[in-house]
Amino acid sequence: MRKRSSLRRLTVAPDTVCLWSLRHRHTDGEACRDVLTLILDGVRTRLVFVTGEGRAVGGGYLPSGLAVDEEGRYLNLHEPGVVAAFVDEAARRGLLAEGGAYDGWELFEAVAVSRAAPPPAVPPDSPAGR
Repeated sequence: MRKRSSLRRLTVAPDTVCLWSLRHRHTDGEACRDVLTLILDGVRTRLVFVTGEGRAVGGGYLPSGLAVDEEGRYLNLHEPGVVAAFVDEAARRGLLAEGGAYDGWELFEAVAVSRAAPPPAVPPDSPAGR
């Protein structure tokens, strides 16, 4: 069984592997936070999700790794597909080349929209399609 804090491998392009981990952190008097760490080409980028007004992360009443925004959208930060979407969005914004720590909520909406499933198509001859 894998240790919860160990790095995981994610292939994001045919020749590109990203290492990643997710940790839940808090200290006395501070809000809960999930930290998604992405390591690409030796550069470490941390996306930090802090519980605040209208936003929450796992711990307490939410399952581990779940991030929920004020619109009720949620992402499971343990899910490789979600992590890949954050890698794509962080790369698009140029964050992966620089490294450092960033507010993960600033990327959340773009990732949530990209991960949203399109509504199922209704055949025109079905009762719902008439």
